[in-house]
Amino acid sequence: MENIQSQSLEHTLNIGNHLGKLLSPGDVITLSGDLGAGKTTMTKGIAKGLGILAPVSSPTFTIIKEYLEGRMPLYHFDIYRLGESAIDEDLGYDEYFYGNGVCVIEWSEFIDELIPEERLHIAIRHMEEDDQHRVITFSFTDQRWKKVIEELVSICRI
Repeated sequence: MENIQSQSLEHTLNIGNHLGKLLSPGDVITLSGDLGAGKTTMTKGIAKGLGILAPVSSPTFTIIKEYLEGRMPLYHFDIYRLGESAIDEDLGYDEYFYGNGVCVIEWSEFIDELIPEERLHIAIRHMEEDDQHRVITFSFTDQRWKKVIEELVSICRI
């Protein structure tokens, strides 16, 4: 587990951008945090790092948005609206999770048992002292993600 302190939403965007440059096809990232914590901002940064130029917005009402024009596809999920019923929805999760793109999943706790174990989890929370600063916690279980996050931390702490 590693932490990075973000000074602003712009800083969160830049962290996501650096992370996006380190990603590979088939990577799965889960995001958690309160409403307004910066999950979609992190996803915008990841998209930028993947070379995606299209505007990225939360797929709250569409559940999944596909961005195909970068160096690899980005599949952005927001499971919040489906809630507990998300596990029963046949949205073709496996095709995305085991495909050739990067999956970023907001509110992943509703489909946790369907998501591959080899994933990166990013928790974003506001720091108590003010609304701009955040603590971004990266959790992972395998060596590949450990190397990716070590590289990210070395870039972002300069």
